[in-house]
Amino acid sequence: MPDHVTPPPTPVSAPDAGQPPPRRYGRRGLLAGSLATVLVVAALGAGAWYLTRSDAPAPGQAASGAGGAPGGGAPGGAPGGPGGPGASRGGPPTTVGVAVAERGDLNVTLEALGTVVPAATVRVRPQVSGPLQQVLYKEGQMVRKGDLLATIDPRPFEMAVQQASGQRLRDEAQLEAARVTLQRFQTLLQLDSIARQEVDTQAALVKQLEATVVVDKANEGTARLNLAYTRIAAPVSGRVGLRTVDVGNMVSTSDTNGVAVITQLSPIDVQFSVPQDQVNAVLDGAGSAMAVRALDRTRTQLLDTGTFGSLDNLVDAQTGTVKAKARFANADGRLFPSQFVNVQLQLRTLKGATLVPVSAVRAGPNGDQVFVLNPDRTVSLRLVQRGQSTVDKIQIVKGLEPGERVITEGADRLRDGSRVTLPGEAGAGRPRGGASGARPGGGGAPQDAPAAAAPQAGASSPAVASGDGSRRSGSDAPGANPSPSASPPTAATPAATPLPAGPTPAQRQRMLESAQNDPEQLERRKRFLEALDRGDPQALERWQQMQQRARQGGGGAQ
Repeated sequence: MPDHVTPPPTPVSAPDAGQPPPRRYGRRGLLAGSLATVLVVAALGAGAWYLTRSDAPAPGQAASGAGGAPGGGAPGGAPGGPGGPGASRGGPPTTVGVAVAERGDLNVTLEALGTVVPAATVRVRPQVSGPLQQVLYKEGQMVRKGDLLATIDPRPFEMAVQQASGQRLRDEAQLEAARVTLQRFQTLLQLDSIARQEVDTQAALVKQLEATVVVDKANEGTARLNLAYTRIAAPVSGRVGLRTVDVGNMVSTSDTNGVAVITQLSPIDVQFSVPQDQVNAVLDGAGSAMAVRALDRTRTQLLDTGTFGSLDNLVDAQTGTVKAKARFANADGRLFPSQFVNVQLQLRTLKGATLVPVSAVRAGPNGDQVFVLNPDRTVSLRLVQRGQSTVDKIQIVKGLEPGERVITEGADRLRDGSRVTLPGEAGAGRPRGGASGARPGGGGAPQDAPAAAAPQAGASSPAVASGDGSRRSGSDAPGANPSPSASPPTAATPAATPLPAGPTPAQRQRMLESAQNDPEQLERRKRFLEALDRGDPQALERWQQMQQRARQGGGGAQ
């Protein structure tokens, strides 16, 4: 047998002297690592919650009016700083627009789209046939009832009148002769000189002739009536349309186009639809004369004012509405038949209602809400109950009292307790990251100092230059309560250039031209310019805010 060669054993490599043996974690080490991971995740979650939570005063921080002036210039410290309640972290207070809740009367109106319907539309057709001899009206002419419009050749009808008249005269002569003969027969009958039969026959002849004369008179009247029909007159007052026939044409009673079409324009009606849910409200006010306004398509021009007429007797099952009609005098002729108009029906008037602008009421998760401006320049979120509303005003039934100020612009950047400034105040246009000025209305604020005789009431006092070239707010000036931390030095803020009281003619033209394609925006801008012309304080504040934002290029108050 061949010899088997046994391979030599593979040498086992000894562990490298310079490499440490692999480390094995025990149960205790794995538990410690898991616990550390959980702690790190919890710390990250707490940090995220802290950064995104609602701003609130830190524990131990002095309340407003105690331990120092609220709104002190410490950034990120006291409530008035950039990190305080109501301001974005690291940013100044939000500039907002405000309006005062006022008590007044609110007209409850029903708006609908209507169609102008003429009170009468008449197509004048000839009553007799014949060649048209004259057309006496002009296209678009305003005519009155009885005015002559056209004439038909009357000669054939004049001949018919003469013929009927001659027939009547002949029959009347025969009747007269028969009556004389009857009288003679009656005399002879009394003398017993004639038979009674002849007297009765003559009496019957007289009655026949009397009936013939009546028929002749009717024929003569018909002929005269046809002669009168050759003069075509206007049956109603109104506006004549385009001419449908010319002189020389043969017209007849079967013509479909007629001689003219007259539309009555004064008075005139407007027909519109009322939702079935509003029918009872309309019926409740139908006892009195409800005013109705007719506006043009853009709702900017009033065409006419009238009164409500009546409702239809059934609801349209397809649309769920009831047809209604209003009557307008239309003395100026601004309502045209088949024209579409916007109808405003005044149902009733609410006396002594609390009114705010529509932009002040916002929809929230718990219902309608408004931001109320507090005296310390903070806002409070308050739930309200809304009532009736118009295009620009809304009734507050519950939750707001007259005289309170509500936020109308900039509310989308606010929370409950947020700090705000008003347009035109000194702190409204400062750039982000600078020292925040003192908050107006707080305890120890500069506006309460004797030097607060500023041109605009309620505005923050200007910053006071310190010895090192930096500027400090009024609360950091000598004699004011010290701030926990000093504000970072900033460059001196130049004096604000006075803004114009209103837009220039060129600005007005640009504002209107940029909204030509949007009728609703154009209407709002026109109302805004009218409010500026009237000197409305709210409109002037809004215009100053727009000018400040334009000058700062977006870096000012947002």
